[in-house]
Amino acid sequence: MNLLASLVDGLLIGFVYGIAAMGLTLIWGVMNVINLAHGPLIALGMFGVYLITTALGVNPYIALILVALVGLASGVLIYAVAIQRVINAPHLSTLLATFAINMIIIGLGTKVFSTSPYTIDFSLGSISIGPITILGTRLVAALAAVIVTGSLYLFLYRTRPGKYVRAVANNRAAAELMGIPSSRILALSFGIGTLLAATAGGLIATFFPFTILAGGAYELKSFVIGVLGGLGNPLGALAGGLVLGMLEGVIPAFLPNTWVPVLEFLLFVLILLVRPSGLFGAKR
Repeated sequence: MNLLASLVDGLLIGFVYGIAAMGLTLIWGVMNVINLAHGPLIALGMFGVYLITTALGVNPYIALILVALVGLASGVLIYAVAIQRVINAPHLSTLLATFAINMIIIGLGTKVFSTSPYTIDFSLGSISIGPITILGTRLVAALAAVIVTGSLYLFLYRTRPGKYVRAVANNRAAAELMGIPSSRILALSFGIGTLLAATAGGLIATFFPFTILAGGAYELKSFVIGVLGGLGNPLGALAGGLVLGMLEGVIPAFLPNTWVPVLEFLLFVLILLVRPSGLFGAKR
């Protein structure tokens, strides 16, 4: 029964992992940019929700909406300042640009917040279903992740800007010939990727302690999930997140916790060797 409870708990967390990975894989799929600032952006989402909740006394989920909007604007700004200038350069240039952003955020964040852990004093109680106890915050986070995923799908497939994003991802040169402003679409895509990272961080902060360095672990998980779900496939990232969450829930029932990252990255290497396009196929 403990195994079943761990599995459910892992799956709920997997939903949040999924939207964290969506931001990373969306940026890769549209722009061919590996965003090494993804982890610190997740951490900023955590601190954004923390600061708004503690300073204004508002509900963390209301704070999360504000953080998501700020994340969107911040992503567009980061693209305009740092990414746009090297978007057509070799991959090493974009890697260095996003790594520089990573170091700037970590440096400033460490100066302001130190590396001490923070927590948000918030609880929604729990729900018991037989032998399984589900924390309210994790259940709400999973529901929020489903809503975000559905909203992203509707945006990409039912709106004109979303269709522009898909067109630019498929063939940027052809999209420009059709009159699509690719530079604006790339900025929007980076903004949405940042929004997803900040949203995931804000949700994680409602049930886990965090530091300014905490995003690094979730960035690594996002890479694993991106490979599982297929790089460039944002919706496949949710399925990949569920797979990773399930593994994190089940593995500690049989092995020490220290084996969890080892087996995760072993899976990462195996998927790269056996099915480089991911379990669900890359999507452009």
